[in-house]
Amino acid sequence: MKTKLLAFALTLMIFAAPFSRADEGMWIPLLIEKYNIKLMQEKGFKLSAEDIYSVNKACMKDAVLSFGGGCTGEVISPDGLLITNHHCGYGQIQKHSSLEHDYLTDGFWAMSREEELSNPGLTVTFLKSMADVTDKVMEGVTKEMTAEERDKKINSNMAEIRKKAAEGNNYSAFVRPFYMGNQYFLFVNESFRDVRLVGAPPSSIGKFGGDTDNWIWPRHTGDFSLFRIYAGKDNKPADYSKDNIPYKPLYHFPISLKGVKEGDFTMVFGYPGSTSEYVPSYHVDMVKNYLNPKMIEIRTKKIDIIDAAMNSDKLIRIQYSAKKAGLSNSWKKWIGENQGLERMKTIDKKREFESKLTEWINADKERIDKYGKILPRYAELYSKLNELNPVSSYTSEVFSGGVEAIGFSRNIKSLADLYNATPDAEKIKTAKANLLASADGFFKNYDAGTDKKLFIALMTMYGENLAPEWQAPEYLKIKSSCKGDFSKIADKLYDKSVFTDQVRFKAFIGSFNKSSVSKLNKDLFYLLILDVNKFLDANVRPELGRVSSEIQKLNRDFMTVQMEYDKARVFYPDANSTLRVSYGSIKGYESRDGVYFKPYTTVKGIMEKDNPAIYDYDVPEKLKTLYRTRDFGPYTQDGEVPVCFIANNHTTGGNSGSPVINADGHLIGVNFDRAWEGVASDIAFNPSQSRNISLDIRYALFIIDKFAGAGYLLNEMTIVK
Repeated sequence: MKTKLLAFALTLMIFAAPFSRADEGMWIPLLIEKYNIKLMQEKGFKLSAEDIYSVNKACMKDAVLSFGGGCTGEVISPDGLLITNHHCGYGQIQKHSSLEHDYLTDGFWAMSREEELSNPGLTVTFLKSMADVTDKVMEGVTKEMTAEERDKKINSNMAEIRKKAAEGNNYSAFVRPFYMGNQYFLFVNESFRDVRLVGAPPSSIGKFGGDTDNWIWPRHTGDFSLFRIYAGKDNKPADYSKDNIPYKPLYHFPISLKGVKEGDFTMVFGYPGSTSEYVPSYHVDMVKNYLNPKMIEIRTKKIDIIDAAMNSDKLIRIQYSAKKAGLSNSWKKWIGENQGLERMKTIDKKREFESKLTEWINADKERIDKYGKILPRYAELYSKLNELNPVSSYTSEVFSGGVEAIGFSRNIKSLADLYNATPDAEKIKTAKANLLASADGFFKNYDAGTDKKLFIALMTMYGENLAPEWQAPEYLKIKSSCKGDFSKIADKLYDKSVFTDQVRFKAFIGSFNKSSVSKLNKDLFYLLILDVNKFLDANVRPELGRVSSEIQKLNRDFMTVQMEYDKARVFYPDANSTLRVSYGSIKGYESRDGVYFKPYTTVKGIMEKDNPAIYDYDVPEKLKTLYRTRDFGPYTQDGEVPVCFIANNHTTGGNSGSPVINADGHLIGVNFDRAWEGVASDIAFNPSQSRNISLDIRYALFIIDKFAGAGYLLNEMTIVK
């Protein structure tokens, strides 16, 4: 039985959709025909909803893919060639890099199919179909159920739905909640496991401007990389094999050379990760005033240490490039998010809305009974969450994602646990093999000297910035023994621990036996990770889980009451890593008083930023030569090669690599970032300044053709002039 709320909510959407802001929202592809296509066509879109999403014919959805689970990519040839961001492929490029073959610095271009590089573990996933399964998910759920009973029944129903959807095929399936758990959709996917690196520009192009330009407009970053999907001879997913053949997609995007101008229609089609547009003021207050400040502070220290190490040694630069990029991206985003929330007075506006909502609720006895306790209970729960969430996140930032030797040490617990029972020789053999395999990847990108500096700094910060009652006992014991000066014990730890040296680690695992457990239990890194997890399990996680679960239940009701109260508003669902459509137009913006940014950049701007003394601004000599000689080919607009453009599409993390599509359905760009002034759009969309930043596809073609000399790749693309 579909809930009355859902039917009411969808009625609201149908009624209000024509009045929605065109620049805001991440829309469900299945529902474009009902809610969005008319407005899209009024803005200039020339195709139909079925050209975007269909299960009956090849369409755009068949060329859009989830890349590696955290980015988006799109197929641009009938031979499985795909394009995504350079920063999305960064980890794979880094894995292939060494001092002898520094593909991060020099770039990589396969000049034939035989030269393409395999990437074990990398998958790309296509959506085959989606369906509203709210009826089936809610089957058997009653008002009389406790929260635990309700969740158990819903989870059981979802498991059965997933099972049936994946029976008799090679697909996978999952069910995801929308509107804070008021609606559910089933997604059926097909994943490919043989994905090979085809091409990537040097970081001086693909990461031009580095962290300085990240989240900033104007941008001059050639943020793209190329991969190819391979399949078995039946065109179905297959493990890597030299006998595999390029995947033949149902659809690939034609590429436009026509260019863009301000006001042109744009559509972004991708996998946005997570937004929180409908949360109460208490949540925004927690993020802005309790969580972000602590995370910014500790990330600043980590980045400073890693930055200095990378600048001191070329090998360390290769080892830590991907790690630093991941740290810096969130760090800078949090800073911009806080500034944006402050500038927009988001907390005050939400409180004002909640005050009016409360008045409306209190005007009706039935509404008081249904919704009167939501906001007061939020206040109580978030007062607890304001303490618990930062403790959990900060502790993880130090021990799991900070000091690498500590985080790595937890992997050995599964082997040690096998000796607490009757030893199983086969299980022990498998556990050892897995640990030895993981060690190769870990130590390839590990520098003990850098990690030692992180250890000293992060152990100190943990002791200074969390109250003693939130510090693990083993940490307090170590802190006491060294009187808070972790530099006194760092050298000894890093010289002796099996977790800081590959030779020591492999020898230890190779000869591991029952007596090795005793030695392991004397290693401070291992003791710390065990005790920290034990402490969190006893003192933080249960209460954090309980509070979060109750807030989740309140969220469902809060979503309901917002919909009932604000009937003129269109409530698009928050992002949740499922395929979405956003649309708008090419548009500049006023950054601050007297400063207006036009919506595109060119190679001329790259030359103006050139600085050989700074790694991130050292323009390759070949690119400078191409510019001096004006050897631009057909990739120009007004005499210059375009690099990036901005539009007012609503995007977030996960949209990196998403295709940007024009009114004709042709690829004009690859989405990769947002402008600094509107980066708070995950919580509060700012129509005057929220802008997505995209690579102009003509710059990618120019680099492939003129810079890399890999123009043969263009021969397999469908290029529209």
